[in-house]
Amino acid sequence: MREPAFSICVYCGSKPGDQDIYTQCAQQVGQWIGQHGGQLVYGGGRNGLMGTVADATLAAGGRVVGIIPQALVEKEWSHTECTELHVVQTMHERKQMMAERADAFLAIPGGIGTLEEFFEAWTWRQLGYHNKPIGLLNLNGYYDTLLTFLESVVTRNFMTPWQMELVQVHDQALHLLPHLVQAAGLPTPFQSQAV
Repeated sequence: MREPAFSICVYCGSKPGDQDIYTQCAQQVGQWIGQHGGQLVYGGGRNGLMGTVADATLAAGGRVVGIIPQALVEKEWSHTECTELHVVQTMHERKQMMAERADAFLAIPGGIGTLEEFFEAWTWRQLGYHNKPIGLLNLNGYYDTLLTFLESVVTRNFMTPWQMELVQVHDQALHLLPHLVQAAGLPTPFQSQAV
């Protein structure tokens, strides 16, 4: 199997959410990664949006690297069809390996785990621990209230506009994905399919 053209770490829910649009989004993200010769790096589960994005990537011919702590193997039902499945001991090991294997990060709808991983990647970026692009997919306004809160944090001088600029936000996956790959400095023989 040839080397992937790029590797995107996707943070997302281990549950499907309350609307079909979230599952459709996860399918679209996975299909895009696979169709463009990419690799998905994610938390290694087969439930919820995690399983959906992995299945869609595999079905589209992409590689999938799952990384899951031993304690969550049963809880999140590890995805045994991953191209690579790494079972680690701690959440710290999981997140470190995910970050090392990725060229860019993308958070789609999810819960507290998704938010924790997204904020850690963002924090590491602003501290200079990595220089990889970060995307937030604000599907159907899912993150509107979070973004409003973050703008208030800037207004209160606990963050700067520069820190906000480190995250690319868009409501269309097919717009955001190629922009993240381009921002990672990788060859992009494709065009955005949505504006």
